[in-house]
Amino acid sequence: MTLVVLSLGGLALFLWPFAGAGLPPDTPAIAVALGALGALVLVEFGARRLDVRALALLAAIAAIDAALRLALVTGIGGFSPIFFLILCAGYVFGPAFGFEAGALAMLVSAIATGGIGPWLPYQLFAAGWVGVAAGVVGGRLTTAPSRRDIVLLALVGLVTGFAFGALMDVWDWTFFAGSPDLGWVPGAPLGETIGRFGRFYLVTSLAYDAFRAVGNAVLIAVAGAPVLAALGRLRARLHFEVVAVAAAPPPEATPPEMSAEATREAS
Repeated sequence: MTLVVLSLGGLALFLWPFAGAGLPPDTPAIAVALGALGALVLVEFGARRLDVRALALLAAIAAIDAALRLALVTGIGGFSPIFFLILCAGYVFGPAFGFEAGALAMLVSAIATGGIGPWLPYQLFAAGWVGVAAGVVGGRLTTAPSRRDIVLLALVGLVTGFAFGALMDVWDWTFFAGSPDLGWVPGAPLGETIGRFGRFYLVTSLAYDAFRAVGNAVLIAVAGAPVLAALGRLRARLHFEVVAVAAAPPPEATPPEMSAEATREAS
């Protein structure tokens, strides 16, 4: 429920142009994104669903993704390996952890590559929601992944590859206000606005995003099994469940010893 409430702020950022107004200024948008990430981490930590060891794992995922993005900033077409660990972490640890992994990885990699700009808050939410999608589909894996797990996660990677690009296009789209057929027109009817955005996405981004979507699926198919297995073992070690033990029934009452007189009578 907390994740849904915090995501509403991000959803407002992406829906703003469809309401006839431009995107919010940079500072409020960044404040919303960082506030949502920080609030979720604090809530999870306070509820003891996120401890120091899980925080260390989040930091490790963010560091690895930052290194991958530093080595391959532009990606291959639209593909970037940064989404691989986000998808795997969300699938194993659940939606909240997936959001934290995606948003934190994007934040740290942006700092490492110097990619801090007005696009950053949208990247934080979009990457976070990639982890959420994997967590919703996943079953909080604690055993070796099956073929079904790999196929399911590969499909999530395929779909979210397009979804991430479409979400980020909302930010780009507002800068093409001068285009007569594709550009954003403030105050246009909702149907026309959606149609314009759809044409803009098809013309400018669909082929580019296909590299990301297919790349996600292929990387999961090739390397997903060992990574999911390793994360599943980590989850089993990091989490424990307190099981209430039923109280043992009281011992049966010992019958009182028969008196010597009663024994003689019985005999």
